Amino acid sequence: MKTSKFICNKNNVRLDVFLTENTTLTRSYIKTLNDEGLIKVNGKTAKAGLKLKVGDSVLLTEKEQQKISTQPEDIPLDIVYEDDALLVINKQVGLVVHPCNTTKAHTLVNALMFHIKNLSQINGVLRPGIVHRLDKDTGGLMIVAKTDEAHKKLSLQLKDKTLNREYKALIKGRIKEDFVVEGYLGRNPKNRQQMALTNEANGKQSKTLFSVDKVFDHYTLLNCKLFTGRTHQIRAHLKSIGHPIVGDTLYGGADKIYTNGQLLFAYKISFVHPTTNKKLTFEIDLPTYFKDVLKKL
Repeated sequence: MKTSKFICNKNNVRLDVFLTENTTLTRSYIKTLNDEGLIKVNGKTAKAGLKLKVGDSVLLTEKEQQKISTQPEDIPLDIVYEDDALLVINKQVGLVVHPCNTTKAHTLVNALMFHIKNLSQINGVLRPGIVHRLDKDTGGLMIVAKTDEAHKKLSLQLKDKTLNREYKALIKGRIKEDFVVEGYLGRNPKNRQQMALTNEANGKQSKTLFSVDKVFDHYTLLNCKLFTGRTHQIRAHLKSIGHPIVGDTLYGGADKIYTNGQLLFAYKISFVHPTTNKKLTFEIDLPTYFKDVLKKL
């Protein structure tokens, strides 16, 4: 176990925000440590949302890395780019990113463990290498970190919004002008499987820029640029304006034109390489199933 001590130097800052600002740990890992009682304020465990005061003492204990118990599986990977620090993959639709309560195997992590010798360990034993995620039914570009140092630097880029991710989405209905959706995003109290715009107490700030690519008779193809990366962000934002993604049954996008998942695809990603400090941009074509729907329209 490794314990670090911090003294708060400003008032009214959340505990979890203070630690992300003063360490290179990811917010999700900090939450895990906090849930396990490994973060204490003035000697006592505290909620992540506790507002600190100047002079408060924060003790953070990091766990020793455990040996990964998840089993490697020979699941094909579409690797777009790879070097000693990271790889960029094109995740296939239908593949869950990491094991969870409902999916304990046959995930992207199982595939990574089979094909990649070294993966970062910052996100714990069930999410080695995972810097950010895509929903099960969303395909496209993802970054995977091989080293802890690369993972930390990429996570900082996510935090300061210099790691840019762009998507294509086919939505129900016609929209002719670009627009932005922003607000606090949290669990929908009426349906806990959904996310929805809420208030500051129940959600986290979210923002997406939507620009019109092409307008059809009853549908619109959008470019979607994330400024934050909340769970189901694009899907919930589009639901909030009454234009759900085609095929997204959870958010009201069921449509006979496509029934094998939502038509949302992460086609572009750009970031600063954590070792070379060079700006890298990767962009891939829409998959065949997406293009086939556009041809029908």
